[in-house]
Amino acid sequence: MRRLYRSRTDRRIAGICGGLAEVYSIDPTLLRLGCVFLCLLTGILPVPVTYIVAWIIVPEGPPSTGDEGKPDRG
Repeated sequence: MRRLYRSRTDRRIAGICGGLAEVYSIDPTLLRLGCVFLCLLTGILPVPVTYIVAWIIVPEGPPSTGDEGKPDRG
């Protein structure tokens, strides 16, 4: 079982939806749309509260090993 982390690369606010999309191998945009739909369906308040709690509890993912963030030397 893969561990849930907040995404460092695919984030809009905190990386929660990006991290969930990585774990379940789904498109993060569809997951974000699902969250908006769920937010409207449940009366708006429960989803943002859950998101904020997840933001606090779920650790940020490990640093990537790619060339991201390095200055271009060429």
